[in-house]
Amino acid sequence: MDIGEAAEAYLRHLAEVRRLSPATVRAYRSDLGGLAAACGDIRLADVDLDNLREWLWQAVQHGDSRATIARRTAAVRGFFAWATETGAVAADPSLRLVAPKRGRTLPKVATADALGVVLERLETAAADGDPLALRDHAMLEMLYGAALRVSELCGLDVGDLDRDRRTARVLGKGAKERVVPFGLPALRAVDAYLVRGRPALIARRPQESSTAALFLGARGGRVGSRAVYDLVSRTVGPELGAQVGPHALRHSAATHLLDGGADLRAVQEMLGHASLGTTQIYTHVSSERLAASYRLAHPRA
Repeated sequence: MDIGEAAEAYLRHLAEVRRLSPATVRAYRSDLGGLAAACGDIRLADVDLDNLREWLWQAVQHGDSRATIARRTAAVRGFFAWATETGAVAADPSLRLVAPKRGRTLPKVATADALGVVLERLETAAADGDPLALRDHAMLEMLYGAALRVSELCGLDVGDLDRDRRTARVLGKGAKERVVPFGLPALRAVDAYLVRGRPALIARRPQESSTAALFLGARGGRVGSRAVYDLVSRTVGPELGAQVGPHALRHSAATHLLDGGADLRAVQEMLGHASLGTTQIYTHVSSERLAASYRLAHPRA
């Protein structure tokens, strides 16, 4: 079996058995495609540690970041672990493959005041009843208010909302379902959108089709992640002075929760993190902000 054939079988395993997200599967396809290209005509069973090291060295020479190389290493380790388990190779050549440690960077975080300004502007823009303006306001309120991933926001159906309890049922990474709370401002924005915005967008769909999607695009179909990225980029980006995506609102929500005294494990549950260590990065964000405030305000800083 050549590397390309084995890689496709592994990718099907990731999508159908492990149920990883399409974006993750695409990243693995890119990484394993690079490995196949680097190894040329070498068959899967003949790949050894030197081949894998040469592949990583080429990535270094190409100028790939440590994070990218670390991700590629993880992809190859997973691939060969699966190949060993299924009997496609007799021994795993990736066991001694060492990747550079990822550089730890703190996520971009907007202040509560800055986000308040953005949301007030969107609310004002939605006041005239424009369907897309109503939708944009509701989407940003939900992204920040429920600390959602963009895929979770786009995947919401109307039936996923419990408006009485102010909770939403979302499908996160690995098809794991969880229930997250959201605040009164988000509820008001969503209610306004459901009454005055969504019906107008539904009317733009072909008559024979229907959708359960909560947030709709300009043509009446389920909104796509690109539209959400564009919305955040043009509204939140200028407030941060940087190019940011929807995850900036998730980072900000987590940080603000911890700043406000929320329990770390409660925040972990809300974000849908499998590991508490993933959530703990937000404690570092809060510490950085505390240190910055100290340096600016304390007379003996």
